[in-house]
Amino acid sequence: MEEVVIIGTGPAGLTAAIYMARANCNPVVIAGQLPGGLLTQTTDIENFPGFPEAINGFELMMRCQQQAEKFGAKILYEVVDKVELKEGGPHKLTFTSGEIMECKALIIATGSSPRWLGLESEDRLKNHGVSACATCDGAFFRDVPVAVIGGGDSAMEEALFLTKFASSVTLIHRREEFRASKIMLDRARSNEKIKFIVNSVIKEVVGGQEVDALRLENVKTGEVSDFPCKGVFLALGHDPNTTLFKGQLETDQKGFIKTTGRTTYTSVEGVFVAGDCADNVYRQAVTAAGTGCGAAIDAERWLASKE
Repeated sequence: MEEVVIIGTGPAGLTAAIYMARANCNPVVIAGQLPGGLLTQTTDIENFPGFPEAINGFELMMRCQQQAEKFGAKILYEVVDKVELKEGGPHKLTFTSGEIMECKALIIATGSSPRWLGLESEDRLKNHGVSACATCDGAFFRDVPVAVIGGGDSAMEEALFLTKFASSVTLIHRREEFRASKIMLDRARSNEKIKFIVNSVIKEVVGGQEVDALRLENVKTGEVSDFPCKGVFLALGHDPNTTLFKGQLETDQKGFIKTTGRTTYTSVEGVFVAGDCADNVYRQAVTAAGTGCGAAIDAERWLASKE
């Protein structure tokens, strides 16, 4: 039986691994389907403390992994297929390989996944003009026109943030009415850099090596036209990667795992959570790392109390 297992190797999971390893808890870290997490799919990261010249997302996660391994964390390249959580432990994990592992404490750091349009051209141009994080990538689109897809508060926030860099920001929404709150919509409409295209859906992202335009279809008239832009930001929301724990852990309506107060404790004793799978507000690498630290400290103290 393992002392602690951490599911996820993004900034939350690997930070938890560093802290648990330094506390001599011998953590086993399950890499999952995307070792390193979403950051490995980004290019330069300029907003992670300590890297004034920016750092490649893949390199940052590999450095975090090396640091965790240096202190004794074990990285296991498996994918969890099923979990059986028990109040106070032990918790049972079944991998897709068929192997079974049990642990006293479990830290969940499975992250979240942005919603995409599902277009082939969108997938091909991810990180080449197509992004789901304005905070992460907005600074790379200085003085060029960009588009934001969505109609909620997050879309308005992304658009307003992008006005700091882009020459113009066009909000594209499939309906005429927006889900965004009145205050956020008013802010966007009062910004002279932000324009609106409504009743339109994206049929294709046009471009070879980078984004050149969006092919739009008006849902009322059926008219198809190309809208020139150099960046496309999806603001369609995020889905937490928590289906594994459905029915076993308390979550909110969107599936984000609930915590107890300001701790990382979940509704099951001995199970802790960190990062984007419990965060529907910030979703930043540095905040994920912070909660990874918190989960490790909570888990280490909980394990110590059981000895």
